[in-house]
Parts: sequence; C-alpha cells; structure tokens
Amino acid sequence: MKVKKLFSLLLVSALSLSLMTGCGNKDSGASSDAGQTGDDAGQTSDDAGQTGDDAGQDDNSVPAGTEAEQTGDNAGQAAGNQYEGVELTMWSMWTSEEAQALVIKEAAAAFEEQTGAKINIEWKGREINNILTAALEAGEKFDIFEDDYRRIAQNYNKFTYDLTDMAKAIDYDSYSYPCLNNQVIEWAGNLNSIVEQPQVGGVFYDKDAFTAAGVTEEPGTWAEFMDACQKIKDSGVGPLALDSAYSDFTFYQHLVHQLGEEKLTELAANGGWSDSNAVKAAQAVIDLVNAGYLVDGAPDEFPSSQNKVGFGQAAMVVCANYVTAEVNKATGTEVNWGLFNYPAVDEGTDNAAAYAGANSLAITSYSENAQAAFDFITLLTTGEFDQKMADTAAQIPADSRNTAPASLSGTVETLLAADKPASWCSAINADENLKTSFKSIFNELYEGKYASGEDFCKALDNLY
Repeated sequence: MKVKKLFSLLLVSALSLSLMTGCGNKDSGASSDAGQTGDDAGQTSDDAGQTGDDAGQDDNSVPAGTEAEQTGDNAGQAAGNQYEGVELTMWSMWTSEEAQALVIKEAAAAFEEQTGAKINIEWKGREINNILTAALEAGEKFDIFEDDYRRIAQNYNKFTYDLTDMAKAIDYDSYSYPCLNNQVIEWAGNLNSIVEQPQVGGVFYDKDAFTAAGVTEEPGTWAEFMDACQKIKDSGVGPLALDSAYSDFTFYQHLVHQLGEEKLTELAANGGWSDSNAVKAAQAVIDLVNAGYLVDGAPDEFPSSQNKVGFGQAAMVVCANYVTAEVNKATGTEVNWGLFNYPAVDEGTDNAAAYAGANSLAITSYSENAQAAFDFITLLTTGEFDQKMADTAAQIPADSRNTAPASLSGTVETLLAADKPASWCSAINADENLKTSFKSIFNELYEGKYASGEDFCKALDNLY
C-alpha cells in the first residue's frame, strides 16, 4: 500500500512538471466566462457571459474524448499506465459544448493516454447545485464534482475528501491562491477543494483612458482615486460607470474597507448605522457624485453604463472579472483593461479586502480512487490545460504561474495580494426581508438623493 501511494505521488509530480510550461497568452476573446455560482446572487449578467444553454443540459455519461496530443514528457507512460482499468466519473457544472467543457474533455483524454484511467463526464450544467446534496447523501457513484467553493466547504463538507496531504505532496500552496485556500480551511476545517476558476473583484479600468488623462499610477487611496477621477473628467471622459444592478456591490466595497465585514454584518442585522463610520463612507460617495465623477446616466440600467467603457465614454467600473469579456463582446471592442483593488479609505478597518471567489473541484469522500481523481484534477488545474482554460474561456488561471488573458491583466496579482476574500454582499443579503431595501437605498445614494452621510444612515436605520 505504501509503495502504491508513493507511486501515485511520483506520478502527480511527473504530470505537474511536464505540464508546467503552459501555452502563450492567446486571448481568444471567447465569451464563455467562469460561471458565478455561489453567493453571487446579486449578479444580473446572464451567468456572466457564459456560453451554452443552461436549460439544455446533457446529463448522459459519455467518455471524455478519444484523441488528444501527448503532453509533457509522456509522464503517464513513464509511470507504466498506473491507473489502467480505473474509471472515474466527474459531474461538471458546464454544458458539453462550452469552452470550459472542451478543455476538460481534452485534459481527460490526455490523462487516459498517460495513465490508463478513463474519465466519464456527466454534464450537469449550472443546476448542479440543486442536485448535489441529495446525490451526495444517497452516495450516488461519482468521484469528482464542480461547484462554488463556498458551497463545497460549507454544504458538502462531510461528503468530500480531505485533500490536505495530497495537496502538500505537490506543494499546492506554492502556486495557488492563499486567500482562497485559507478561506476554505476556515469554513470546512480542512482543504476539501481545489480551485478551478478563480474570480476577483475590484476597479476594472481602461488603461488607454488613464494614459490620455495623464493618470500615471493606479490610485491606492481614496484621495488618489478622487484626483484620478478629476483628471479623467477633465479629459472629457466619464470617470466611473455604474449600472443599478451593481450599486450594492460597489458601495459594499467601500463599506467593507471602512468597517470590515464583521461589523458590517452586525449593522445589517441590528441597525445602528448612524452611530458608525458608515456615515463617513456614505459621505465619501456623496462627494464623488456631487463632483460629477459618475458617467452620464449612472446609475443606469444594466448593461448600459458598463458598456460605456467599451465605447470610450467611461474609464472605470467596479465589478468582478467577468465584466471585461461582457463589455468587449457587447461593444465589439478590445479594451486595454487593467485592475486595481478598491482604494483604501480614511480610517478604514480592512483596506486590503477584495472580493474573491471560485468554482472549484472536489472529490467525494466515498470515492474508491481518490488519488487518481486528485491526479486528474492536478492535470486540469495546472500547466498546459489550465493555461488553455484561461485562454479559451477568458478566465483567471488557477495556476498563478500561468498568464491571465490580456483582458484580465492584474487579476492574478490582485488575488495573490488579497489577505482574506470579501464576499459578494453577503452581509446585506443575509436577511431576505431587508435585502431589496438595502439595494434600493444604496442605489439612491448614487442617484444623489441624500444630502449627507447622516441622512443616508437614517434611511437605513428606519428599516428596523
């Protein structure tokens, strides 16, 4: 048994080393973005630009392909096709013809050629999260599944394999994203998933608009951000685009930096906004609005305002990484995108906070071939196939040594720098009775309906 385990670890190392070279950055401009499936219910972007028809799912189990280029140094052959006769079943959150699915099929075919293991893939589509709990409780036979990393950690933890030792054996921490790994461990008590499609939020901007306005550095503080807005406005471009669909997410970033998510959760549950630094946060936004730093029409109906970045009418938008592909596709342009974290605010409690999340891969706790499943996950999320996934699906690479598409410039660095991921508005979305009211009042803040931060916070306190 020890020999077999050692052999498995040697295979993982061989696969990882042979596939680390990665492809060049092709930036195909594909419109199938990484699917947002977790707490990101506030998004109204039709599954964030994903291709494929979520309703038309193909649930039939099919072999994952029969042809693929031999990759690396023929690691599987060197290992003697260790997994000959092994069959693994994967439940995927994609439909069979999406960009992500095509890469998964190719990786599965390469894994079979190298190791002898066949991967049968069932394309469940986005509705996978509606069927996983019952399937796992019933012990339904599958080895690997994809879903939002928070659900895997919190909802499915007792049905998942602890990957800590296998991840340590391949030095997973050296190339993955600590903020995401640490969050999983905090939620689940162990590392029970491997990141497949990372996501990050912040201020996405047109580098060319910055250059034309004479903004030479990405603003790191609120004062620097306001200065940049003035320069951009003076150049004849609207500084900040904002659709009403994202007013809550945009102000949530400011609140998290100002108060920290723990305090924000407390206020959202109990009130007391007027006695907190939420007053200061709201006043900062009121000053931004009064200075004319929102593009004309903002907050607008989605996606009218964000598209103005593509049309050269606005320079920045606060959103998650899928916005870049959405804007490029909708406007038929290739914006020279950049990204910086939401700027640090005066007297901020958590100025390093940044929204981050992931769709991840997990192994069922009852899988009979957990090491083989892990080896396949490693092949898919590192080196060549991870780079193909990033290029083909226009997403952030799971392997930080790989290169993000040009439209996602800066995302890898932002994720690596994040200490702890902020959620997608989870504090203000926790109470269904208040959720809509919060969003409405946040939108009114950007519409200029409040004369002061005190007035804004009174409106919030009146909800209780």
